[in-house]
Amino acid sequence: MTSHFVVLGAGFAALTAARTLRDKDPQARITLVAPKAEFVYLPSLIWVPTGVRKSSELTIDLAPFLRRMRIDFVAGEVTGLQDGGRTVLTTAGPVDNDGLIIATGGRFIKKLPGIEHAIALCEGVAAAEKIRERLLAMDSGRIACGFGGNPQEPVAVRGGPMFELLFGIDTWLRRQRKRDRVELVFFNASDKPGQRLGEKAVTGLLSHMARRRIDTHLGHKPLRFTAEGVETEGGFVRADLILFMPGLTGPGWLHNTELPRSAGGFIQADAHCAVPGFDRVFVAGDAGSFPGPDWLPKQAHMADLQAKAAAANLLLAMQDKPAAHVPKAELVCIVDTVDSGILVFRDENKTVVLPPSRAFTWAKRWFEGKYLKEYRTA
Repeated sequence: MTSHFVVLGAGFAALTAARTLRDKDPQARITLVAPKAEFVYLPSLIWVPTGVRKSSELTIDLAPFLRRMRIDFVAGEVTGLQDGGRTVLTTAGPVDNDGLIIATGGRFIKKLPGIEHAIALCEGVAAAEKIRERLLAMDSGRIACGFGGNPQEPVAVRGGPMFELLFGIDTWLRRQRKRDRVELVFFNASDKPGQRLGEKAVTGLLSHMARRRIDTHLGHKPLRFTAEGVETEGGFVRADLILFMPGLTGPGWLHNTELPRSAGGFIQADAHCAVPGFDRVFVAGDAGSFPGPDWLPKQAHMADLQAKAAAANLLLAMQDKPAAHVPKAELVCIVDTVDSGILVFRDENKTVVLPPSRAFTWAKRWFEGKYLKEYRTA
């Protein structure tokens, strides 16, 4: 009998899981459930505000990919689960399955008062375009850039893109000959932001800010945002434009299920990306909380590794075999500055930080094209 696998989401983890299932089980029926049949290449959103990329170049219509891979698509939002995960409840109706991979991503924690005064880059192309509009209209003033976290789950933070956005804006302002009239300030509750990248990387990033004359306001928890700036426990940071990445938590629909949740609100997973207590239900990417080192990243590369392991273990479960695949804990990041890049690599054995090089920024762009080719090919 042909198995029916359902994958929730249309991001990195979801698409990698669907591809892995198809590669390993050519006869399976696979259904992807997401609001839209499109993929947004989030890592390159950092380039939209400075005009290196257009949002249209990063938004991929998945219809050709889905046809080629023989994957059905349900346009709907997930609202809950029933029957131990065998039925997914969606706004388009129930979707039954023989095996389920959850990869709907997380959501931002927007509890700080006045959060509407800040723009969060990774919310999508609309946010990136809004930042670009504000930059083009700014001839002088002050830009404050920072990121927050999840106090119940320290790994649930996405700080890398904010470092890249900050450095990219600095480069762009210099090219536009506006930098002397536009101040930049980086704020964070930690006095050593970006710890997941490693001590050496943090020191290098802060030194890079100093060389670029970027002010810092560190070690003070943000309290609220206003139209005039950021109020923190250590004082007020004046700003005409606030760019802030909130911490992450799990998907909202999770509360309508009996799925186990971590302290930070994510779907709890074991070392094999399986959801404890739920048969043939796996999770990958930002929706899950996974065992591993305290620097385990919430990034596309790690989501891909988790998705491959989840798909392979699901196929084993269908054969009543024990899970055998554990995703490697690995962080790979090129902190781009538009005109150069800093390579950071970390696994459980070592941390490597290579100094700024133009080769790295071109490597980042090359990888983008290579990755997207799979989804652009009809």
